[in-house]
Amino acid sequence: MKVVGDSPLYQLTLARLKLLFREPGAMFWTFGFPMVLAIALGIAFRNQPPEPVRAAVQDGSGAAAMLSALAKSARVKPELLSAASARQALRDGAVAIVVAPGDPVTYVFDPTRPDSRLARLVVNDVLQRALGRKDVTRARDEMVTEPGARYIDFLIPGLLGLILMSSGLWGIGYTIVETRTKNLLKRMLATPMRRGDFLLSFVLMRVVFLFAEVPVLVGFGHFVFGVPVRGSLALLLLVSLLGALSFGGIGLLLASRAQNIQTVSGLMNLVMMPMYVGSGVFFSISKFPKAVQPYLKALPLTALNDALRAIMNEGAGLAGVLPQLAILTGITVVSFAVAVKLFRWS
Repeated sequence: MKVVGDSPLYQLTLARLKLLFREPGAMFWTFGFPMVLAIALGIAFRNQPPEPVRAAVQDGSGAAAMLSALAKSARVKPELLSAASARQALRDGAVAIVVAPGDPVTYVFDPTRPDSRLARLVVNDVLQRALGRKDVTRARDEMVTEPGARYIDFLIPGLLGLILMSSGLWGIGYTIVETRTKNLLKRMLATPMRRGDFLLSFVLMRVVFLFAEVPVLVGFGHFVFGVPVRGSLALLLLVSLLGALSFGGIGLLLASRAQNIQTVSGLMNLVMMPMYVGSGVFFSISKFPKAVQPYLKALPLTALNDALRAIMNEGAGLAGVLPQLAILTGITVVSFAVAVKLFRWS
């Protein structure tokens, strides 16, 4: 009876792992880079008090009184500028609004800029109150900051999906083509090794690293930024596993016939770039027109990110992520089956 240690698949997978551990650069991109990116973006988009609105008061009759009224509010940071300088500051983004004194007061702002629209509301409210406006309805503000609703809570699952995609495509597709260009695949062809075992060893290598990648990034986000994991850790690992397998299958498919590094690099960038932008890694896909959103939701990285966020931030169970699991499973099966059929040793 053949023991596990004598299995060609086991030996091939073990060889892949040893090769990866001997590459310090690969280790950094697998574990270090996600944490560096999470730290940088977490600090940049950390929760902090809102900054005051930057407004330019156009010099002229009544400008001094208006500047004084705006300066009394902590919500506005006004400055007195000439008409030409104020318009230039608005164009450059140095201020969000220009206030021109007169009767009526003129607000010059860019309605396509969210900060400019907000500035119009804030500045008008401050000036109206300074002139004695009274609210007809009493209101009370209750401000809360909930873990799961912050940008870093949105970012960490997206980064995890991005790393699983990148490592699956580059770690498998690039390595196979590099081996082909060195004519090492021809030597393997002379051995009694099955094509499926050879390709599956790359996928299993990624699965092994999955159980290190996921805890490192998720644990880092939890202990450093307080990112919650409201759902099941087992389900989180299952979704991550299917994500790694789906991108591993895509990597195998792209590398099945590519003859050089340039070709496979171009193919991988062609596949990854739409997902970098349109799969909700750094911002929600709701920013895109509704007509294209169904197509974006069908992308494997979108399915992976949506499932990871649902589990981590909303505590979703298996039923809540079934559509995403179906997409990832289908891509895994189809891509691996086609890759085995199309693969060439040389």
